[in-house]
Amino acid sequence: MSSYSLGRLKVSHSESSFEPASDASLQASPTPSKLGLQRLASEPSASSALLYVPASYKPDQPAPLLVLYHGAGGRAHNLFVPFQDLADHSGTILLLPESRGATWDVILADFGADVRATGEALNEIFSSYNIDPKKIAIGGFSDGASYALSLGIINGDLFSHILAFSPGFIAAQDFHGSPRIFVSHGTQDQVLRIDTCSARLVPRLRHAGYRVKYIEFEGGHTLPPAILRESFLWWLQPPEQEQDRIQSADVPVIRSEIDRT
Repeated sequence: MSSYSLGRLKVSHSESSFEPASDASLQASPTPSKLGLQRLASEPSASSALLYVPASYKPDQPAPLLVLYHGAGGRAHNLFVPFQDLADHSGTILLLPESRGATWDVILADFGADVRATGEALNEIFSSYNIDPKKIAIGGFSDGASYALSLGIINGDLFSHILAFSPGFIAAQDFHGSPRIFVSHGTQDQVLRIDTCSARLVPRLRHAGYRVKYIEFEGGHTLPPAILRESFLWWLQPPEQEQDRIQSADVPVIRSEIDRT
């Protein structure tokens, strides 16, 4: 059985996988690392991944990386828009894959082409940009959140954190590492109901030993900006500084729980 069918990503990355060029070679190089929003060169098609590298990126400073999966029927650019400012302010590189079908492979059948494409995109990024191996996260919204939870647990030896916004399920039969997990869900969600989705998933994750930050907010199937800001702060800050920063004026929070052990 192929590792792709199990959801395992074939990637190679360590602190030494990227070697910044010397000052002299940087000055002479005609092809420096590209900044801004771009399609990955390895797969220049309408279904290829988007890559966003903020203007603040410097090859001699390891950058955080966040892989983001869109919801069913969505496109990568739709998810890029709400995350761009957060990426700019935190210096985070964003990888936004496009699903091959109407949604992600395992939801339609089994893990396969979308896993392969993500792995190929990650290898291209790791060879071209200086990525901090301790700050690689995976996330998504709706079906993309379910996919991120699944791949994040299966590849928890690569991803330190998982950001799941309104997930529906977890499709994982293999487990590696111990990523920390952020889950948010609207109490009025009529697309993926909270009582049959996150309210059941979070206790299962905690029972399995994962540290989970869980936020229930008053709202529907949506991505409130305050929730996105909170998820970035939770991901990039040291665990000992973890706290709730969301104010009721930002978004009505029904429940916010942090696992500290």
